[in-house]
Amino acid sequence: MTNTITAEVPAVQMDLSHWQTMLADKATLLAQPGAHHKALLTQAYALHENRLIDSDHLCDLLELADGALAFAVESMLDIDCDE
Repeated sequence: MTNTITAEVPAVQMDLSHWQTMLADKATLLAQPGAHHKALLTQAYALHENRLIDSDHLCDLLELADGALAFAVESMLDIDCDE
């Protein structure tokens, strides 16, 4: 039983690490905010469906993805106002 838990933990960390890397990719976020947001949501739901994260963690990831989209939209509006 310990081996199963140990084997699952790195997989969860790898997937969460990938999601966090996607979230931190500011260049892609600003270049394609909608597509990037959709990719973050899709990955978060996949983590939940595969039972790698619980519902509370899913909610956290969705909020972070929404925050990233809001940041991108506000950044785009700031750029438009500066021109």
